[in-house]
Amino acid sequence: MPVSDDKVDKVNDKTSDFNLKALTLQVQKNKPVEMGNIKIKEEQILIRITGKDHLGLTATIMAILASKDAKILDIGQASIHSTLSLGILIRIDENASGQVMKELLFKATAIGVNIGFEPVSDEEYENWVQHQGKNRYILTIIGRTLSAKQIGAAAKVITKQGLNIDSILRLTGRPSIMHPERNVRACIEFSLRGTPEDRAAMQEELMRISADMEIDFSFQKDDMYRRMRRLICFDMDSTLIQTECIDELADRAGVGAEVKAITESAMRGEIDFKESFTRRVALLKGLDASVMEDIAQKMPITEGVDRLMAVLKRCGYKIAILSGGFTYFGEFLQRKYGIDYVYANELEIGDDGKLTGRYVGEIVDGHRKAELLKLIAQVEKVNLAQTIAVGDGANDLPMLNEAGLGIAFHAKPRVVANAQQSINTLGLDGVLYFLGFKDSYLGEQGK
Repeated sequence: MPVSDDKVDKVNDKTSDFNLKALTLQVQKNKPVEMGNIKIKEEQILIRITGKDHLGLTATIMAILASKDAKILDIGQASIHSTLSLGILIRIDENASGQVMKELLFKATAIGVNIGFEPVSDEEYENWVQHQGKNRYILTIIGRTLSAKQIGAAAKVITKQGLNIDSILRLTGRPSIMHPERNVRACIEFSLRGTPEDRAAMQEELMRISADMEIDFSFQKDDMYRRMRRLICFDMDSTLIQTECIDELADRAGVGAEVKAITESAMRGEIDFKESFTRRVALLKGLDASVMEDIAQKMPITEGVDRLMAVLKRCGYKIAILSGGFTYFGEFLQRKYGIDYVYANELEIGDDGKLTGRYVGEIVDGHRKAELLKLIAQVEKVNLAQTIAVGDGANDLPMLNEAGLGIAFHAKPRVVANAQQSINTLGLDGVLYFLGFKDSYLGEQGK
């Protein structure tokens, strides 16, 4: 890129009095490195570059550093609205550092970016390295939109727990100003270093903020299992679909009010699921089984399910439905989305084609769901830490607690209070953000 005479004069003004000692301030020297009879002294310099992003900027900077055999100890870059922030920590021969900084300063001025240099002593560097071994966590925040107030509340909790924010990453696409109705979802991810002083208290405070500010949180340890989830198990009724199939059947049988009252009591954990299930099924006696097909065709699919299933299948996840509902509807969804496993309850049908008011086989209750999750994980040779469970009712809590990542989805208050993660603001595809997916990874499905 040609440099104007004005820019050259400007650079010359800055560099004519270039003084290595002044520029590096009080750079702390390292112990000499012996090469034969020559002792080379090296130093660390932190380089900060900010300004308008330019194509090829990093390559240009690296070429200058490479010319003096600089070692890269650390590097990080962020770009917000075409504005660059680049940090590079180098280790370099002290006899070459002055020339390198001079060339970098000249180049930065020529292309119109800001550059600064900061010495880093051996002691500072080693102290920083030691801290890198601390535990790392990921705090994910999702909502329809995210404001400074919401993000600030989360950051306050992080600070209170003694955790350091290493980086902040946006997982969702940028919102449109002219078309605000498009892609109404927002997610950012904090990478945290340290150990929470009181994880239970932290979880409680995050849940309170979630309820007060209409945002959702996920707090996970950033280990290899978080990055290698392989099996996801869903409840069906009020999770994959926006209804309770037994309530739909009851309405057709004319016993809707009675069944719904028992359902709600069971979901709140007030009565035993097996007892409630037996009582509700008995009320369906005499209903023509053919109505199940009509109900299945009209089932309201939960927001985000289509997108979520497409991404999970594309990425090789094994998917299971573990439901206290009925196999007929689970198998309908299985055919629709290519789901790998379905475990639910089978209604007994008499020779006359009507429901008998009884069921076939073992009831799939909360305890059975947890057992099935472990069984499928064993069959698929998946570590339990690599499993995910999603549900809304009290009978989902055992599998939510058993899974490596348990997510309460638009759940009852008791379930939210006992879950580590919850989603109440977005559709079911919000699960993708808890798994670390970025919209930009997903192509058309990320829009």
